[in-house]
Amino acid sequence: MLNGKAAVVTGSTSGIGLGIAKALAADGADILLNGLGDAQQIEALREELAAEYGVKVAYCGADMTKPAEIERMIETANRELGKVDIVVNNAGIQHVAPVHAFPIDRWDAVIAINLTAPFLITRAVLPGMLERNWGRIINIASTHGWVASVDKSAYVASKHGIMGFTKAVALETATTGVTCNAICPGWVLTPLVQKQIDALAEREGLSEEDATIELLGEKQPSLQFTKPDQLGALAVFLCSEGAANMRGIGIPVDGGWLAQ
Repeated sequence: MLNGKAAVVTGSTSGIGLGIAKALAADGADILLNGLGDAQQIEALREELAAEYGVKVAYCGADMTKPAEIERMIETANRELGKVDIVVNNAGIQHVAPVHAFPIDRWDAVIAINLTAPFLITRAVLPGMLERNWGRIINIASTHGWVASVDKSAYVASKHGIMGFTKAVALETATTGVTCNAICPGWVLTPLVQKQIDALAEREGLSEEDATIELLGEKQPSLQFTKPDQLGALAVFLCSEGAANMRGIGIPVDGGWLAQ
């Protein structure tokens, strides 16, 4: 379905972003990977994806806090892939602290990566999408785009912000072939979350299974993690003709979190 399309997926060297990049590549899209990590491992990953899916795979390690590097990333995508048809704004960070003790530099970083970077990327790619009258902008929001949790003020603010941004872009492009939507995951099993499970198990003397249930139990009624490849499948659907009139929505993938 996506043969001939080119996608930029931020934060895609691991976790959710990598799951989405693989799903788009499996459906035929050329991919620009972005993210942090060991240079040799990233190059091996790039070569692996290109060989497995038979698509072009580029990489740019742009820092999402730096507008000039974001601009360079889009220039790289246009140069190496020819254009940008699909953007998945996935890169994100978290910091946990009560408001009165929240470090200002951490607030600034969370807002820069989670909210300002998607704005800058969208601003850069939208003219080309409008000219071709086809584009998909997919923002990875969160259940925290709808509800809050204690000690996560910056993250919650950024994800509520990305939901508002998604709606605004959707309205501005409503009569065109460009759509903008958000995916709102709850707990997703990524390497970062696995570390939290391992730490909880060690701290409280629990088995991995019990630590998983304790972590999930407070918020996610299914007591199951969402998997990155499930989010990838949803991203592919949002790029399909079946989703062409879905505009400005946030789709929860949260095991019942928001149903409570």
